[in-house]
Amino acid sequence: MKPTRKDIAPGSRVAIVQKQDQRSGKLTEGIVADILTKSPTHPHGIKVRLQTGEVGRVQQILDQPA
Repeated sequence: MKPTRKDIAPGSRVAIVQKQDQRSGKLTEGIVADILTKSPTHPHGIKVRLQTGEVGRVQQILDQPA
């Protein structure tokens, strides 16, 4: 099951799949800057923007902010 919106906070370290990587399933790791999905859940993962500016859907939460 994919993480829900309440599980993700700005500053969380996550693994996302970007739009162009959806077929290959390549994950990109980074720190959440903004949460873009408004609904509490999404079947493909909550969409976020990383601090690097990359946008994708969260597949895993690697580390929560302290």
